[in-house]
Amino acid sequence: MERLENEKDTVNKTKSYLMMLLALVLFIFAIDLLTVAMSNLNNVVAENILQATRNPFVSLFIGLLMTALIQSSSTVTASIVAVVASGHLTLEQATPMVMGANIGTTLTSTLVSLSYIMNRKQFKRALSAGMLHDIFNIFTVIILLPLEVYFGFLSKISIRIAHFFLPNEPYSGPIVYNKVFTRPISEWITAAIDIPFLTTILSIFLVFAAIKILSTSVYKAFVLNSFQDINKLIFKNPYMAFLYGTFFTAAVQSSTVTTSLVVPLVANKKVSVRKAFPFIIGANIGTTITAAIAAIYKSEAAIALAIVHFLFNFIGALIFLPFPRLRNIPVFLAMFMGKKSVKSRFLGFAYILLTFFIIPFLLIYFSND
Repeated sequence: MERLENEKDTVNKTKSYLMMLLALVLFIFAIDLLTVAMSNLNNVVAENILQATRNPFVSLFIGLLMTALIQSSSTVTASIVAVVASGHLTLEQATPMVMGANIGTTLTSTLVSLSYIMNRKQFKRALSAGMLHDIFNIFTVIILLPLEVYFGFLSKISIRIAHFFLPNEPYSGPIVYNKVFTRPISEWITAAIDIPFLTTILSIFLVFAAIKILSTSVYKAFVLNSFQDINKLIFKNPYMAFLYGTFFTAAVQSSTVTTSLVVPLVANKKVSVRKAFPFIIGANIGTTITAAIAAIYKSEAAIALAIVHFLFNFIGALIFLPFPRLRNIPVFLAMFMGKKSVKSRFLGFAYILLTFFIIPFLLIYFSND
């Protein structure tokens, strides 16, 4: 009986490994197809994209709204990298959008917490854990967005670092320097469909599908059993939790998956909100690997954008992780919101609607007018 179970586990893991490989190839192809499709868009569409993202605050909320709707910051950031590589978006315009995507991705863990709404005590703890991810990213945006808008803080540092990858290429905008093995297929499909906008939508769907397949297969192969087996070790100290958060999220390529794992643990008193916070910070850094994979064969600007994504989360970690007093501020706010939401259940729903949908949509709508 035990032998049959072991053989079954081996077969399941082999399937997961094959799915991972296929998903990775699909992801590379989808990103390349998106780049080709975007480069073929007409000038009117390109001008609309540039106009919409010229205002950094609009760009921020576009990233937030897109991620909240698609429920995958990995898809949004990978797509932004492809648009930058195609030449329709500058690094400076894309940076606030990536920041917005970081806030938008936190919606899932907050939604997971709503599943505990029938139990007051569990709901309070779960919502605190879910909102902790939101608050951390919002604080990081409040600190770094003004620095980026007024001084080009993240984009300038990222261009300098990206230049090490292409030392002989002075930065002059998004110039594609290499073609991947999928390029002939991408060009053939783009020519066959002959409607760049339709090809763009198709490629975004493929990016989303590839990340979902990759996330599921890696989660089954590596994370599920490991996370359950070493639960106590993970949260032993803040730096251990941070490292595990980074590792698991890099493996799964989705901070949504790993942070959503933490919410039930906090809800059921397995882990405190305070101990869960460093894990969430690590998850934010781990998720940046998707943009890195998307950028690796593109332009210097696309590589720089992947570095922007990493730096944004890394600097956020440097601000909060080493200092217990600073680390306690988001924890205190999250617990406070959890308590208030228990008294009025409507508050949790109002927070989600306002933060992730109504405010971004209204700001984008009125700024375009």
